[in-house]
Amino acid sequence: MNNDERLPSHRTDLAQGAALPHRIVVVGGGAGGLELVTQLGDRLGRKGLAHVTLIEKTRTHFWKPHLHEIAAGSADLHSHATDYLAQSHWHGFRYRVGEMVGLDREKREVIVAPAIDDDGVPITQPYTRGYDTLVIAVGSQTNDFGTPGVAEHAIALETPWQAERFHRRLVNACIRAHMQTEPLAPRQLQVAIIGAGATGVELSAELHKATRALVSYNLERIDPERDIKLNLIEAGPRILPALPERISGAAAKLLTGLGVRVRTGSRVTAVTHEGVQLASGELIPAELVVWAAGVKAPDFLRDVAGLETNRLNQLVVEPTLRCTRDPDVFALGDCAAAPWLGHEGNVPPRAQAAHQQASHLVKQLQRRIEGKPLQPYRYRDFGSLVSLGEYSTVGNLMGSLVGGNLWVEGLFARTMYLSLYKMHEVALHGFWRTALGSMSRWMTRGTEPRVKLH
Repeated sequence: MNNDERLPSHRTDLAQGAALPHRIVVVGGGAGGLELVTQLGDRLGRKGLAHVTLIEKTRTHFWKPHLHEIAAGSADLHSHATDYLAQSHWHGFRYRVGEMVGLDREKREVIVAPAIDDDGVPITQPYTRGYDTLVIAVGSQTNDFGTPGVAEHAIALETPWQAERFHRRLVNACIRAHMQTEPLAPRQLQVAIIGAGATGVELSAELHKATRALVSYNLERIDPERDIKLNLIEAGPRILPALPERISGAAAKLLTGLGVRVRTGSRVTAVTHEGVQLASGELIPAELVVWAAGVKAPDFLRDVAGLETNRLNQLVVEPTLRCTRDPDVFALGDCAAAPWLGHEGNVPPRAQAAHQQASHLVKQLQRRIEGKPLQPYRYRDFGSLVSLGEYSTVGNLMGSLVGGNLWVEGLFARTMYLSLYKMHEVALHGFWRTALGSMSRWMTRGTEPRVKLH
């Protein structure tokens, strides 16, 4: 079935002899993909200069770096989610539900699987979508490195649904422990977080605060200091291995002071119903296990339609973000292996990189439609910030603004951390809607529980 909004695959209306609008299809509505279609819709779609379509399998968007707050219950998904249908209506692009499963480069068509609802009833049939320019922005997924038991006994924080699933299990575990009459089993109320990158570290701090807030709502038979144990497990010699050692040391010191059991140099060999098995032979009891140890691009991208990919399934792109083997296909965000000009290796998979690449491609796709040469993308590293909940924020700022590399922590660092999300909101909704939405959430905080209770 071909569902291409009745746009023919050729680019001329035979009846009138007029050129049809350039068809831009973006696959993936994460931070970079949604920013891209929003700005393209505003600049080109509204004016009839391009036909912009977003293909995304979910219905709402949530900023992935904040998924740990959903998992802990300290943020409400519905207060921060963006509805794709509404966003497309407001910003001049079209949203089509579905998951890309293949690509026909000769016909220039994206192959989309049928969408199925929670009851197994089809919403859409399989279809194809024609394009003149295709941008793949499908992000990344968990890489469990083939570790036994991860799929069965661990939860990855890739989607809001997974984060909410973890939170429901956390609440249920606390209620179960409060109501039972027998002593707690060794694994009860034990949490193991595998992988001490930014997600694992931020989740550890957020859970420390959230669990204490949760049991304060009349679950008085649970003593959080005695009964709830958080284990942060890292195979490498230190936590936050991708960030400067000073940030890593400060975060480890704070987490240890909170009572989080920080286990470095501990390689996980299996996850079981009872807990986490280490290469040393030790078993860490755990009722809840989060896998945050590695990422890769989705498996379907591996050599899709002959496009060049690396060992992490990322699409190899030129400095312009165009795929090396097809001038009509681009990639951005975590699924793109983009060269870091002036440095060794590729651009790191960070939210700031996806934000920059989306802004870059908005301008470059306009140039492409106008027949102008494309310009290379240059990643600007503004530093790294890690939120440790209400306890602290640590990181470093880089660039000409601060004259090199500036260590920051505390309130100033927290403000800078929050500004990254506000930049994303402004890119999607504009300044005034972002400001009004932020004010509304701030005003209603006092009428809601400190943590989500279900």
